[in-house]
Amino acid sequence: MSASQSNAQAATCPVPHLDSPVNPDTERVPLYAPEFATDPHVAYRALRDRYGSMVPVDVAPGVPATLVIGYRTAVRILHDPERFPADPRTWERDLPSDCPVLPVMGWRPNAQHSAGLEHHRYRQVNTASLNSVDRHAMHATVEQIAVPLIDSFCETGTADLISQYAFPLVFDAVNALLGCPPEIGRRIAAGISAVIESVDSAQGNAMLAEALMELVALKREQPGDDVASRVLQHPAALDDMEALHQLAALYGAGSEPLQNLIVKTILLILVDDRFAGDVLDGRLSTRDALDEVLFNDPPLANMCFTYPKQPILIDDIWLPANQPVIISIAACNDDPAVNTGDRVGNRSHLAWSIGPHACPAQSVGYQIAEDAIDQLLDALPELKLAIPADELVWRPGPFHRALTALPVTFPPSSASTTL
Repeated sequence: MSASQSNAQAATCPVPHLDSPVNPDTERVPLYAPEFATDPHVAYRALRDRYGSMVPVDVAPGVPATLVIGYRTAVRILHDPERFPADPRTWERDLPSDCPVLPVMGWRPNAQHSAGLEHHRYRQVNTASLNSVDRHAMHATVEQIAVPLIDSFCETGTADLISQYAFPLVFDAVNALLGCPPEIGRRIAAGISAVIESVDSAQGNAMLAEALMELVALKREQPGDDVASRVLQHPAALDDMEALHQLAALYGAGSEPLQNLIVKTILLILVDDRFAGDVLDGRLSTRDALDEVLFNDPPLANMCFTYPKQPILIDDIWLPANQPVIISIAACNDDPAVNTGDRVGNRSHLAWSIGPHACPAQSVGYQIAEDAIDQLLDALPELKLAIPADELVWRPGPFHRALTALPVTFPPSSASTTL
């Protein structure tokens, strides 16, 4: 058999391997199953015992992929964009248009879903626009948003910290960062939520695109000192559709994931004795608590999509061409090969990704989350969960891990009179 014939055969019928993701007889794990939302680490450990570093999964019914749950394997893949590009266009050609994961995984002209020169062009726009953010002004903005929100419930002694604090704070902070009017921002937030949860994702995608196009048109006509305007003014000269998708990626990274990070870190401080006293009395920082969450319970559990252009043998398993290889950030961070216990001060987690597709907004995200949590704890240092932690409800979905609500109690206090 010639080399070309061998390559052709490998592309369609790769060498089978026990429990290999490319073995057609292998039972696939539904990534959208409720156990991944309820107790993901138990699920990932069971998968690690059975499969090792890579797991055959379905990201939606009948949509196969490989889930990477080994830390070192993930690092190799994320640093190898030549063999593991992020462009999904070949993969998605044969998918039905109503596939529920397409709005998240499908191709868009942005850095997250591109490779090569396209990726470089889009990424330089994002990094330049975000690097110009005035961090001191951002700190003041978060404070100006947080204080009235806390005042709105501090006298009652109870609150849901998602609907009454984290969601509106992140919503207003990201809108301020991008210079987006609240009315447009509300539709953007609703669209992103529908897309991430894969519920009415097509409708959410349409709502998101319409609202973002309005923002692009507004900033073309009335530019300001904000990220959206800088995206449009960058020398890369993005057209309206390209600009729309850069802004969609920035909103996607800065809305649901950031909200979830804030909420989970507050929960950690409330229930974990290692952090509860130490963060409040200053022995550990809020940043330490944030990194603990980013290690053990990242807001985006499964993300970082790649699509090998040809069959690849890695960790003794053949990965098929043009089928998603998804990094399980949550599982990789918990890999016993690298998880040695106490990781205070350690920021080697994959929550922001690494390599050429590492999140360019991580420093801004850290700051908003840290400021939001500090404002809350300074104002209400005696926060307690209103219900037992094991009664909290987690939203299902293949990509995120997020609570439906975070009810708390605290001694009522008077509203602040100054910012």
